[in-house]
Amino acid sequence: MPVDDLQHTNCFSWCNGSSNAVSCLYGVACCEALMPMDAAQEFTLMFEKVSGQVTGDEDNTCSAAFFIHQGDQVFKGGRGGGQRPLKDVLPPAGDHRMILDWAIGFGTCDQASTYNLEPLYCNSMSGCIDAPRGAGYLCKCNAGYTGNPYAADGCADINECRNFYSNNCSILEFCNNTKGGFTCSCPHNLTGDGYRTGTGTGCTEGLNPSGSPMQQPQGLNVCSNPEKNPCMYSKYCSDGQGVVVCDCPPGMDGDGRKGSGCEKHFPLATALGVGLALVVTITTTSLCYYWGMKRRKMRRIRAELFRKNGGLLLQQRFSTITSQGKDSSAKIYSAEELKTATHNYSETRILGRGAYGTVYKGVLQDEAVVAVKKSRVFDESQVEQFVNEITILSQTDHPNVVKLLGCCLETQVPLLVYEFIPNGTLFQHIQNRSVPGSLTWEDTLRIAAETAEALAYLHSTSSIPIIHRDIKSSNILLDENFVAKISDFGASRSVPFDHTHVTTLIQGTIGYLDPEYFQSGLLTEKSDVYSFGVVLAELLPRQKPISVGRTEESCNLAMHMVILFNEERLLNEIEPQILAEAGEEQLYAVAQLSVRCLNMNGQERPIMKEVASVLDQLRRSFTKEQTMRRKDKHVQENSEQGNLLREASSTSSVHCSEGSTQLSMEAEMRAASHMPR
Repeated sequence: MPVDDLQHTNCFSWCNGSSNAVSCLYGVACCEALMPMDAAQEFTLMFEKVSGQVTGDEDNTCSAAFFIHQGDQVFKGGRGGGQRPLKDVLPPAGDHRMILDWAIGFGTCDQASTYNLEPLYCNSMSGCIDAPRGAGYLCKCNAGYTGNPYAADGCADINECRNFYSNNCSILEFCNNTKGGFTCSCPHNLTGDGYRTGTGTGCTEGLNPSGSPMQQPQGLNVCSNPEKNPCMYSKYCSDGQGVVVCDCPPGMDGDGRKGSGCEKHFPLATALGVGLALVVTITTTSLCYYWGMKRRKMRRIRAELFRKNGGLLLQQRFSTITSQGKDSSAKIYSAEELKTATHNYSETRILGRGAYGTVYKGVLQDEAVVAVKKSRVFDESQVEQFVNEITILSQTDHPNVVKLLGCCLETQVPLLVYEFIPNGTLFQHIQNRSVPGSLTWEDTLRIAAETAEALAYLHSTSSIPIIHRDIKSSNILLDENFVAKISDFGASRSVPFDHTHVTTLIQGTIGYLDPEYFQSGLLTEKSDVYSFGVVLAELLPRQKPISVGRTEESCNLAMHMVILFNEERLLNEIEPQILAEAGEEQLYAVAQLSVRCLNMNGQERPIMKEVASVLDQLRRSFTKEQTMRRKDKHVQENSEQGNLLREASSTSSVHCSEGSTQLSMEAEMRAASHMPR
């Protein structure tokens, strides 16, 4: 602050080095000075020695100055009889109490409002008061208001009628809260001003000259005099012994008097009914609007997904096929239709899980049972290729290929719908140890031959060659008659007629994957041949493609089969029932075909048409051999039966001769007994 505005206050203390007396009131070793609080902004404390004799013990001793609230203790209690250092007798600095006081500006309220010496910061519902100490002013909410007087709209009205003790009314129900205050009144059957203290008369029983009932002179029927009748409706006016009572007609409320009158009221039951009806109507309308918007949003999303997943292109392809007179039984299903068919893709409807997706059992509205494949991922950049494959598969008609019935393109990942095959997979039947002999050698040969024929058809006979890329025993399904059907074309790729291979990302199942394709990334039909060779290897020793139970070099079944065949140890790992039924010649012929398919050089592997031909010959040979065995067995059984009949005939003749001889002897003995002696 400016030097001219400096204010000084001081006090003097003295001490006697030979005494431990202390008195702040008399200035003995301590003194007090009142601090001016007139808008001071800065305080400075200084120590000065006064003239006088000072002993050596008193010189250079420590001193202390501090602010303290008036009335607080300066020294700790219990100083004892001897002298102690100053820091030991003073309370800690944190124990000193101070009160922060403040005010706005340096002027008074009058100066701020009249002379504009200070801006007035009070809001419209507050007033200005001078600071109780020093310069400046403060703001305070007006009577009947509370809150922050400095903020706009900071002062809010106090509801004095909130309870009995916050107002001066005799009857709380007749307390009327007003802005900044309240008023009191009495019921119509009581008189008084309604205030219980002060000059109030309260509410008492008696005649109310201005209310209802109303005291009138005796002997005069006020209700019959229109000029003196205080009621709005004469019909509802009653004058009894000078007391006039005004009522309102049914359906109306009020005191019935002219001026205040009667107002129509809404019956509570009607109000509740109308309110409830409005709530129901608004709720129903809101829900209908919400679900309508949600359905429209879902339709937009599904339409966008349908377009993104190639639905328009697929519809165009199907139309082209139909216009060319070709048959395409594939159908485009809606997302809602398949959701209903699979019970919202319930866990109980899962038929199987694979690397590329999950297959669910579904029942359509026409009771047709289908298999719904829900893929895990979909490459949007391959939409046109996906549509091409759907188009090709929809025209694929082979008894050993699972029929594609249609698809759904309204979901994030397209859904494929296939015919339902009820008898599980070839893998399940191979590994079913609980039912020995469930898959006979005749079934084995037929399943292998049917699978090979289907692959040969896909590679060369269909409209555009298709490489399956994931041939394995779990992708070969068996129907109720054990007819094989190739399934799961999720990884398949079509190959144009003028190409020998396609370059793709490596896909397949470990244990069935072609090593040449794995190293080069070049996918050819010989990759399917290798995978089929692994399936043939599974059918012989009935072992899994990958097994840690075998030696390290034979962990892979393909390598294990090659080793067994080359070392002529194959028969050691064939089940006795299969060995007895098939015979060594058949087993080695299938093993040799499997080893050819498992050749590390794809060029030296046979094509599937040749594989199918070899298996068909083996099947015919086995069937012929079985027929001859059955004939030989039948002849042998007939010969044995003939021998048994001849032996039985001879034995019967001997028995007959002995019986005749015995009969003659008995006859002679009976005759002799009747002869005279």
